[in-house]
Amino acid sequence: MKNTKHLLLLAVLACSLIPLQAQKFQGLAQTPPMGWNSWNKFACDVSEKLIRETADAMVSSGMKDAGYEYVVIDDCWQVSRDSLGFIVADPQRFPSGIKALADYVHSKGLKFGIYSCAGDKTCGGRPAGRGHEYQDALMYAKWGVDYLKYDWCNTEKLNAEGAYTTMRDALHEAGRPIVFSLCEWGDNKPWKWAKEVGHLWRTTGDIYNCFDCINDHGTWKSWGVMQILDKQDGLRQYAGPGHWNDPDMMQVGNGMPLNEERAHFTMWCMMASPLISGNDLRKMSPETLGVLANKEVIAIDQDSLGIQGFRHAVKDSVETWMKPLKNGEWALCLLNRSKSPKSVELNWKTISVTDTLSNRTLDTTGKELYKIRDLWLKKNTGDTRKPLKAIIPGQDVLCLKIFK
Repeated sequence: MKNTKHLLLLAVLACSLIPLQAQKFQGLAQTPPMGWNSWNKFACDVSEKLIRETADAMVSSGMKDAGYEYVVIDDCWQVSRDSLGFIVADPQRFPSGIKALADYVHSKGLKFGIYSCAGDKTCGGRPAGRGHEYQDALMYAKWGVDYLKYDWCNTEKLNAEGAYTTMRDALHEAGRPIVFSLCEWGDNKPWKWAKEVGHLWRTTGDIYNCFDCINDHGTWKSWGVMQILDKQDGLRQYAGPGHWNDPDMMQVGNGMPLNEERAHFTMWCMMASPLISGNDLRKMSPETLGVLANKEVIAIDQDSLGIQGFRHAVKDSVETWMKPLKNGEWALCLLNRSKSPKSVELNWKTISVTDTLSNRTLDTTGKELYKIRDLWLKKNTGDTRKPLKAIIPGQDVLCLKIFK
């Protein structure tokens, strides 16, 4: 009893050391944020009409019911600063103003997100946050913003940790709880310091709408899905409830074949990544919606244990990924990176895996029986008494949940 009292006292003291404003931010993003961002599909072609219609589509399509909640407008909504230095939205594209737009998104039971940048100008050449952090945070709070994506263009001579900490402090001071997304591209290893600054941080440069390729722009590169996946090696120990590695927004629905979309989405879920769609929600095909709104695969991403998955084995272009889940369950994903179909066989009598990060073990070698559920077929497909045999199409996945 004495030890319990001491622990409670320590917890109270710890909370008392955190400024009151900062305490409002402590419980945010306990699972990876889910939502939509305008950049991948629309770049600078944004407007209040697009955002309103996207909010409508998020609800009517079933995306909201599947867990998506943030509607985030990316770059190019802003055009100038007023005589006092406050940020001004484009009056042509946003004639009703950002506050009215946020109110509309909120009226749909959703949350509203916005974009800025730590440098002098945004990546799109618009006014950015440098030197105006506290003014901008006050305006975001006044408008009712719930999520801020903060980029890293035009940041010469800035220290990344210092710049993002300044914006964090400004958000805290403004007082409205806002999920803070650091889009620093991984250049300064944010996974080592950003847990105390924001709720998610980009681990790589920008994603490219391609499954397995690199787009070389000369002075910088954007990356295909598989390239970004490989760049997550060694980062899983930094992620958890309230602080997530972010491998960038998804390209599902922007032109990849269905098998590649399914693999892309599955691997983001296995990595406990933020699920931020980047397609036109108003014009989704049933197939794309079926990928983005698969609640059983989403549950892998949103599992409250908050453990990022890991690559367990590789054989003949097929990677075995594993992710411990709550209640002793596991997700197991077989990713075929080849363009050709691959035959696979899992002999459950030989599988005993311990994840030292979560201190969880999956052992199917003994008498204890586990059931197997295919999360894309959405049905149970047997148990661990017999080996699993399957053919995985090229650049596709087999995603299973293993449970008692």
